[in-house]
Amino acid sequence: MSPAAAAPDFLAVVNANQGLLHRVCRLYCSDADDRQDLYQEIVLQLWRAWPQYRPGAAKVSTWLYRVGLNVAISSLRQRTRHPAPERLGPELPDLAPPPEPGPDADDLAELQSAISRLSDVEKAFVLLYLEERTYEEMADILGITQNHVRVKMHRVQDKLRHLLTQPA
Repeated sequence: MSPAAAAPDFLAVVNANQGLLHRVCRLYCSDADDRQDLYQEIVLQLWRAWPQYRPGAAKVSTWLYRVGLNVAISSLRQRTRHPAPERLGPELPDLAPPPEPGPDADDLAELQSAISRLSDVEKAFVLLYLEERTYEEMADILGITQNHVRVKMHRVQDKLRHLLTQPA
């Protein structure tokens, strides 16, 4: 299939799954500019891999997660090896409204803080769990067995419980 013929299908898939891709970006990047850069890199890698995608072999969401998580983890590893230089000028304000104060907002902030202290791979497990993916889907996305998913999920849950009971 020529690239021009594949473009409408590809664009439809990416547009239909933007939320999934943005959630991956949010999990691995706290800065809005970094999230946008990561999103663009994921879409680029998806485009490069599009000719090899076989619809019958895996669900499109499984394939998107697999590519997105691999790109995000690789990108994060590169950023930690080669940190970006300090930015010049004042920081732009974050335009998102702050969460309403209260116990739910405090709990959410505490959970987000605990998740941020997990490893890259552990964050992938949390994301897939919060997306209500089955262990079978997680295994397909991450390229491991379902039993390994169960073991890793148990360890990640234990680690989160520990992080939530310890001061930051």
